Amino acid sequence: MENKEPFIKRADAYIFLANEQLSETETLTPGEVSASFLFGAARFNAWVAACEFESAENMKEAKDEITEYFLKEYKQMLEQHIDSHIEAFEFK
Repeated sequence: MENKEPFIKRADAYIFLANEQLSETETLTPGEVSASFLFGAARFNAWVAACEFESAENMKEAKDEITEYFLKEYKQMLEQHIDSHIEAFEFK
């Protein structure tokens, strides 16, 4: 990816929304917001994948490949960010 700035700006917009939801009420937990965030990402990515197929049968045949792709990408991104938090972790 040559210019990461637009990519990062889009990601930051989603994070801003999640943080806004947390600050709107004291009844939501970070876990609840995270679960909604993850559900929305899964729903949107399923739609993105569906747009690539001409039929449900074709998509059904590629279901495992689609799932593996998104799991691999998510795992890589999650590990990168966990590592960043580990490196920046301050012991109290």
